[in-house]
Amino acid sequence: MLIRTFKSDESGRSPARLLMVSALLLPALAVEAQVSALGRLEPLHGTLLLTAPVTPESTGGAVLRDLLVEVGDSVEAGQLLAVTETADLMQALVAETRAEQLYQQRQIAAAQAQARAVCVQAEVEEREAQRRQSLLERKLSSAEEAERARGDAQALKASCEAGQATASASIAGAAVVDARLQRVTAALARSQVRAPVAGQVIEVHTRPGEMIGALGILALGRVDRMYAIAEVYETDIGRVSVGQTVSVSSRALAEPLSGVVERVRPQVRKQDQLGTDPAARKDARIVEVEIRLENSAPAAALTNLQVEVTIGG
Repeated sequence: MLIRTFKSDESGRSPARLLMVSALLLPALAVEAQVSALGRLEPLHGTLLLTAPVTPESTGGAVLRDLLVEVGDSVEAGQLLAVTETADLMQALVAETRAEQLYQQRQIAAAQAQARAVCVQAEVEEREAQRRQSLLERKLSSAEEAERARGDAQALKASCEAGQATASASIAGAAVVDARLQRVTAALARSQVRAPVAGQVIEVHTRPGEMIGALGILALGRVDRMYAIAEVYETDIGRVSVGQTVSVSSRALAEPLSGVVERVRPQVRKQDQLGTDPAARKDARIVEVEIRLENSAPAAALTNLQVEVTIGG
């Protein structure tokens, strides 16, 4: 039987013993390189709380008139989601202003027609005055008739200019009405709540007939792009970098989800996600790390779920 012997080094430790100790330490070092943290699931840019804009007609608060979606509905960007009760008033103002706009347009047409008629008469009288002046020079008309014709021509010319000024004023008044129509139309649009992005309705906070409160009307999320937000202790954040692979797990998930560190938020804050360990630090300072999940589907219906995150390793 062949027996291989190893010489000991100066410290008395054999190479075999050193190899055995190294083999035992390598898994521990690998575990030490990992960063574990609690976190939560949320859509891209978090949950959007949609409310009705404040208008002069709703400074005391707005009441919801119509809710056109329910929890779980998928919506497209720009889709109408809800309408406040101020919409009725705004629609009436729009109709009133459009009627005034039509009236102004007819006023302009009448003023322009009247101005044209007076200007035509002024041209006729101007020619008559010139004819009378010619007759006067040939001693075929009296100076009184020529003077009267010249006065009539000047009066009608002034009336022509006045008519043209009135028509211009009517056009300016119509521009004011057009601007008012744009304003009330914009106010009508502000009584309608539309989806700023495509996403899914996560929660409804206000029902028709209720006053819209601080939470707004509904919560919307882009669940097609889900993230895990890990709360990493400030003492461990130095071992986290963009691009690291991540494992996200929870009892609510059928299997762990994989992801990649996309961003480390530049702010230290107090811990939000608290585990069940009574010895854990409840007032720990943490840095939030955004982790893009490779497969968003399993997490799409679990916004705010507490998860366990393992970064690196």
